[in-house]
Amino acid sequence: MAITINTKHGQIDISNSTVSSIVGGAASDIYGIVGMASKNQLRDGMNTILNREDFSRGVVIHQEDDKLAVDVYIIVGYGIKISEVAKNLKEKVKYNLETMLGTPAGTVNVYVQGIKVLDDIK
Repeated sequence: MAITINTKHGQIDISNSTVSSIVGGAASDIYGIVGMASKNQLRDGMNTILNREDFSRGVVIHQEDDKLAVDVYIIVGYGIKISEVAKNLKEKVKYNLETMLGTPAGTVNVYVQGIKVLDDIK
C-alpha cells in the first residue's frame, strides 16, 4: 500500500519503505532510543536491533481516513524515562511526516519491545 498525494500537477505515490525510512530516521535522532525493533520478534529474534536498511520491519503504516497512522517498534536504553522518549518520538514523527511528505499524520503508536543496558547511550 502506497501513500497517494494528489496535486494540481498530478499524482505522487510514496512507498511504505520511504515512509519507514523517514520514521526510522526520526527514531534514530531521539535521545534514549537504542534502535528499532522488529514488529514480529518471534520470527526475527527477540533482541535484534534493526539496521538502517531494515527500518521497514520495525514500522507499520496504516491509512486512517485522510491521515496516516504509524506504529513504531523501538528498544530503549536502561534508565531512560520511557514516557518522555515515546512523547518525543511521537512529536518528531508527526513533524517529519507533515514537513517532508505534506500529509497530515494521525496517530503514532510507540511499542517498546525491550530495554538495553548500555554504558554509553547516544
